[in-house]
Amino acid sequence: MKETFEAWPVIDRTSGGPFALRVTVRRATADDGAAAAELIATAFAGLRCSTYLVPDRRSRHRILAADYRIFVEHALEHGEVHLADDGQAVAVWFERTAELPAPADYDRRLSEATGEWADRFRTLDQLSEQNRPQPPYHHLVFLAVHPDRQNQGLGTALLRYQHARLAGAPAYVEASDPRNRDLYARHGYQPRQPFALPDGALYWPMWRPGDA
Repeated sequence: MKETFEAWPVIDRTSGGPFALRVTVRRATADDGAAAAELIATAFAGLRCSTYLVPDRRSRHRILAADYRIFVEHALEHGEVHLADDGQAVAVWFERTAELPAPADYDRRLSEATGEWADRFRTLDQLSEQNRPQPPYHHLVFLAVHPDRQNQGLGTALLRYQHARLAGAPAYVEASDPRNRDLYARHGYQPRQPFALPDGALYWPMWRPGDA
């Protein structure tokens, strides 16, 4: 099922002129899994947290995509994956209102995906778990927009799509970049105490309260 949002004005990054954007959002299928993981890796490869996770720039995108694919495939089975403009932006959600199983054979798959950097990914997993609030809530694990389509409202469309479906339930996200943190703040997410990776790269846990 697709949902199209009303047009709103954005600025073309090439010409500098305004144009009307109309965004279509749909739920991903198993056939979209690999492309969604590749998109997240493309969008996140330049973030400071990614340089900690995979210091080797030449292999970073490949390793990130392999790791993200574990979570995308898990969300396709136990959560939801949404695509904007048929793959130019993606949001990965889990509903933490009941016990959520871990990805099948996670430790082996993580080791195979991340190789020599596996312990760094495990460190991030542990920090995320320690700082995560108690359920129930809906967990936005990834929100990524292709670099060529950033600042055009695709992330906003994905957030609006899911927030409209939450029926007043709370939501949670860990922002890994100040710009993303500010986007979530504009959509009602409130910052909690940040935590840091061993190299000092910050994550900002953010909580969007449910309706009273």
